[in-house]
Amino acid sequence: MSEPILTIVVPCFNEEEMLPFTVVELKGLINEMVREGAISRQSKILFVDDGSKDETWKIIYKETIKNEFVRGLKLARNVGHQNALLAGLFTAKDMSDCIISIDADLQDDIAVIKEFVSKYKEGYDIVYGVRNKRETDTFFKRSTAQAFYKMMKVMGVNLVYNHADFRLMSKRAVEKLERFKEANMFLRGIVPLIGYTTTSVYYDRKERLAGTTKYPLKKMLSFAFDGITSFSIQPIRFVLFIGLTSFFGSLVFALYFLSLKIFGDTELGWTSLITSIWLIGGLQLIAVGLVGEYIGKIYKEVKSRPKYIIDIDTFSIPMPMHKSESDKVFAVEQRKLLESN
Repeated sequence: MSEPILTIVVPCFNEEEMLPFTVVELKGLINEMVREGAISRQSKILFVDDGSKDETWKIIYKETIKNEFVRGLKLARNVGHQNALLAGLFTAKDMSDCIISIDADLQDDIAVIKEFVSKYKEGYDIVYGVRNKRETDTFFKRSTAQAFYKMMKVMGVNLVYNHADFRLMSKRAVEKLERFKEANMFLRGIVPLIGYTTTSVYYDRKERLAGTTKYPLKKMLSFAFDGITSFSIQPIRFVLFIGLTSFFGSLVFALYFLSLKIFGDTELGWTSLITSIWLIGGLQLIAVGLVGEYIGKIYKEVKSRPKYIIDIDTFSIPMPMHKSESDKVFAVEQRKLLESN
């Protein structure tokens, strides 16, 4: 297999503190892999600015002018990590043989990208980056993450354990991913549905060098809930089960209290009455809210609004020729001229 054209897609949101480190590390890796003959010199790093409010886009744009390997994609507004990642994947696919997605904080070990590419050359269309352990996480984050994976497994959703969005996908895998048209894209669940040959590469996650996490508790819970409701109707069935259990339980209690009335052994009290009202009322509100969540997702799907709108794209348009490139072109033209004479 000839050297594949690799594009590394990096979604960014307010990463002005971290981005200078990220650019240096990824440029160094690409240069090294090109020198080793592992990838084509046409390979690129595509930074996707997800509507940042800081200097993120300025940093990206300056790098696109200075470095032949760096390109940028600026979205018109913040659309969320998953949609920003999709924007990068779908933009890069036409001019890439394989695409790797990685977060801008570089907590995922970029050293294993070489192994990703090796697996791709062996014939794998999808290579998952999987964490060896979660020791760098807090106890709370580690526990909730493990609970999430277990819950998704119980609900019949096929997820790769301890895998986030650090993965390699071949061009044809991304083309098939583009055929999934739902508005609520939960990539960790959708990518395994593609069905092409897959493998995993294991690594140890690092600490963030600068900036702050873009996934606080609120976003984590929202992300987990979106994943559950996008891939399973088990929550609806669970509420139905609770409703049926409560109904049959109320029948048993009704027979019990009826027998007490018949035998004249009843006492008036508020405890059982108030408890039952709050219990049934709470269950009804939960059920209505859950059904409403699914209806809301249907509402979003029916409208078919675009997942993202691109403001500036320096990946698909020709960029000014860098000095190293112009020198090569000049040398080739001179050689051709000498040969013709």
